[in-house]
Amino acid sequence: MSAPPSIPTGLTHACARCGAPVPLEVGLCERCNPIGLRDAASSQVHGTVFLGIGTAVIALWLVAQAAVNGIGPFPAAVAGIRAADEGAALVVTLRVSNSGSRLGSTTCRVSDPGIPGGQAVFVQSPRIEPGAVLTFDATVVGLGTAVRPLAVECSNP
Repeated sequence: MSAPPSIPTGLTHACARCGAPVPLEVGLCERCNPIGLRDAASSQVHGTVFLGIGTAVIALWLVAQAAVNGIGPFPAAVAGIRAADEGAALVVTLRVSNSGSRLGSTTCRVSDPGIPGGQAVFVQSPRIEPGAVLTFDATVVGLGTAVRPLAVECSNP
């Protein structure tokens, strides 16, 4: 019959395998590591996790950059404005060009330049071929129903 494992005194944490209390500088209890093999230091474990997370973040950033590289910029202009048939909105005709080298779409901010810091509406454009100019209508709610000059600014992804 083997002797029961000794119970450590002082600060402890759970054994990595069975949950028994062990000193902070040890990862496994005597029952799970009977021949006393050396454990990995907690700084090694934490360092490895930190490097793994850092590598994953950098890899995701590189994939995202490759996915949007060459899309845009998207110069835009308001080509026309009319009241919507429903009467509670405006139909804004936007002319957007893709000055980039890849197919893409953009989000355009339509606002009233006469109201500094005023309300704006965001419109998603259809996909635009590289070097092409696309004219499309967007129904906007939130800028009133009065036909007046509006400004548009389209951003890169």
